Amino acid sequence: MGKKPKQLHVVFFPCMAHGHMIPILDIARLFIVRGVKTTIITTPVNLPIFTNALEHTKKAEEASMINFEIFKFPPNLLPDGCENLNQAVKLSTMRNFLMAVMMLNEQLEKFLEKTRPNCLVADMFLPWTTECAGKIKVPRLVFHGTSYFALCAEEIVRLYKPYKIVSTDEETIIIPSLAHEIKMSRLQISEYIMEEDTHFLNAVKAMKESELNSYGVIVNSFYDLEHDYADFFSKELGRRAWHIGPVSLYNTSIEDKAQRGGLQALKDEHECLTWLNSKQEKSVIYICFGSVAKLTASQLLEIAAGLEALEQDFIWVVKNEEDEKSQEWLPPGFEQIMEGKGLIVRGWAPQLLILEHKAIGAFVTHCGWNSILESISAGVPMVTWPGGAEQFYNEQLVTVVLKVGVPIGAKKWSYVPNADDFVKRDALIKALREVMEGNEAQERRNRAKMLKKMALKAVEKDGSSYSSLSALINELRNY
Repeated sequence: MGKKPKQLHVVFFPCMAHGHMIPILDIARLFIVRGVKTTIITTPVNLPIFTNALEHTKKAEEASMINFEIFKFPPNLLPDGCENLNQAVKLSTMRNFLMAVMMLNEQLEKFLEKTRPNCLVADMFLPWTTECAGKIKVPRLVFHGTSYFALCAEEIVRLYKPYKIVSTDEETIIIPSLAHEIKMSRLQISEYIMEEDTHFLNAVKAMKESELNSYGVIVNSFYDLEHDYADFFSKELGRRAWHIGPVSLYNTSIEDKAQRGGLQALKDEHECLTWLNSKQEKSVIYICFGSVAKLTASQLLEIAAGLEALEQDFIWVVKNEEDEKSQEWLPPGFEQIMEGKGLIVRGWAPQLLILEHKAIGAFVTHCGWNSILESISAGVPMVTWPGGAEQFYNEQLVTVVLKVGVPIGAKKWSYVPNADDFVKRDALIKALREVMEGNEAQERRNRAKMLKKMALKAVEKDGSSYSSLSALINELRNY
């Protein structure tokens, strides 16, 4: 009898940010189902984000099979307890945060030397991990927390600088080489690229070189959603890539879906679903701007005024720091006036459960990729309100390529909103009416339903994402 083959071991190293850690946890569980040993690298402050989620999962056996390796976060560069990108953004210490993360390289090399895994899956924001893994001869896969489309569009903009052709910020730029005519203004391109920030451009260059020198790329998407750009990414940009999403669809029970928002979302689950159960089908607007996006008090006040004037049922997720200042931006008596018509959720919300509820008719989103993919997987059309990161590219995918969204008219790329980014209540009302009412709205909804069916099929056995993951695992076994 031959020896039993050694179990494949894959190590995951996510960027310490909610929007990156949550899909990595889903991906780790996908590998476990295929018989792969998994380890997630994290830090003391971030560990509860994973363990709290796993504590409430129905798949207890899988949860027990995820190992955690705790790295000590470097002292001195950041305030005590700041080990998360969400915290760093709030404290305006993002550059120091990324420098501190880079200092984890010695711990990573020692861990890889000791364990000798078959593969390291590391976040795009950790380009130095390719070199660390290379020293131990461990293949590194890059995890991208965004769409193929955004990856392609952003790389074309970086390489060809089409924004230099126009003379004003408002003038339209057509991004070359893409399968669709994508028009953007110079204001919607990252201000770091536009201002040619040396530190930022060097960081992006390091990410791209690391990506090209890595074993390949994992993308949380599915082929039928953006096949033109999956092909472009591989054939034109020369990346080896495997699409394995939407990974959120791995969560099938109410407990699994609720836990992705954390303990607070579990607490709010009953209230949200009970409230939604009292509403008519496709009648409620869901509003959420993700875990990092910031809105000014005046912008929040404008949203509240627009919702009050629209007289449409809504669920609005407000993060705790804005809620603490609620007296500054909520119109007098707003919650009393809106009682029964609107539900304000403090902190985290059970987003998967909300989006999948039959009462939800549209989603006002900041265009983070997790939110967009979850909305697509639920068959919900969107109102797009991008701010920073790759969100303006994602807006183009939703509104121009897939045609399942309505833009609200956000004009300027920025992590810190100011008066120039202000969206008036009339624009919100107009976009919401356009996404909820009329023949075009119904066509948009039909397209969203079709994409939902495609997403579900992709993750089923022999679907495109299922097969892509199988191919990757087989390749790693034979590496």
